[in-house]
Amino acid sequence: MSTVAKRRKIISLLAFVFPALSFYVVFTIAPAFGGVMFSLTDWNGLNPTYRWVGLSNYREALVEDPYFVAAILFTLKYVVCMVVLQNGIALTLALLVETRRRSKALFRTIFFTPNMLSLIIGGFMWVFIFTKVLPSIAEGTGLTWLDQSWIGEPKFSFIAILLLSLWGGVGYLMVIYIAALQNVSGSLIEAAAIDGASGWQMTRYIRLPMIYPAMTIGVFLTLGSSFKVYDAVYALTGGGPGRSTQVIALNIAEEAFSFNHRYGYASAKAILLFLMVMIVTLIQLAVMKRREVEA
Repeated sequence: MSTVAKRRKIISLLAFVFPALSFYVVFTIAPAFGGVMFSLTDWNGLNPTYRWVGLSNYREALVEDPYFVAAILFTLKYVVCMVVLQNGIALTLALLVETRRRSKALFRTIFFTPNMLSLIIGGFMWVFIFTKVLPSIAEGTGLTWLDQSWIGEPKFSFIAILLLSLWGGVGYLMVIYIAALQNVSGSLIEAAAIDGASGWQMTRYIRLPMIYPAMTIGVFLTLGSSFKVYDAVYALTGGGPGRSTQVIALNIAEEAFSFNHRYGYASAKAILLFLMVMIVTLIQLAVMKRREVEA
């Protein structure tokens, strides 16, 4: 291919991606750099003037703001539980659904449907379940443990948030794992069955190693969404009771829009959240990619 033809091909490719790239730069990249700049100021989001304060916003967030530190700790606990439970349940459901012959499509639809709803709407539905349905079931069946203060008690509120998040997110990961399981060579399964391998042995030594790249993606997606969780907590508890279930994203939003409109300070917290997600994600990808090679 001549130099002129190569240039024309490059120009045509750039012209093809230019509209999408322009939107991405204007609405994602530019605001991100703007957030870094405003995190070094005391801007309140309204006044056209502001004062540079350097790294004092970051120091205040990490050292002098107990609510933000508490939100970080609660978010980390939520992230650990979600990564383990969401991927474990999704993988289990994928394995079970793949064993079905005639009803695969039905079960896929049932488990994936919650993902099509907003978690805000799902949160309102689950508020009704926790406050009306479960107490009625407990009264009618004698299962008194169902009649708890699922939203008003901190330890039960955390469980309620996990249930809502799992209900809304497991189906999406399940579809990813189903797609990976369908790509496992059938000849390997048949050979293992001929050699006398049990169902668990085929899953443990053939299916799971073969879908490890999909597990890397599943953990990656769960980490990102869990660190940035907002709608599930906002719809279900609003960060309460008190601030016992406040996550980082909710703390940032309240700082920027509900309290003193400290937009610069909230931007500093957002940058800290970004750095946390980036560091944890890079570590996760490095570790799991290495395991993929070993597998």
